[in-house]
Amino acid sequence: MEEKYKLLEQVHHDSSMAVFTIEKLLKELKDKDNKIKNYLNEILDEYKDFESESKNLLELDDRKVDDPSIFAKMGSSMGVSKEVNKDNSDSAIADMMIQGVSMGVIEIEKKLKEYDKELDDEHKKISKKFLKFQQKTVDSLKKYL
Repeated sequence: MEEKYKLLEQVHHDSSMAVFTIEKLLKELKDKDNKIKNYLNEILDEYKDFESESKNLLELDDRKVDDPSIFAKMGSSMGVSKEVNKDNSDSAIADMMIQGVSMGVIEIEKKLKEYDKELDDEHKKISKKFLKFQQKTVDSLKKYL
């Protein structure tokens, strides 16, 4: 029974970190002329939807919703600043995003396989939808490489 929550918690964690990271990235790119910014805004909205939907499902089941730790956010923030200062080209931004999103894809795929039999349809549906969105995001980011 706890397994379905672990998967949903992973969706919430990953989408929350993505929202935080993309918002930080967009701030870093604010005065720069990057073509990738429009796409980042598009996926930011979708990540916010997943963050909200997963949070709502967890709260419906009276589950405590943990946001990513301050240490995770600090690490992400410092990494984004460092990378953008080093190279703020669309290619470098896409590469950084692909790496981050790919890590999320792997985690969701592992948990989906591990907990497949214990999941109810609603939790499986949002998790698979999130996985498909992330895979599409990686493919879309490749055009900026």
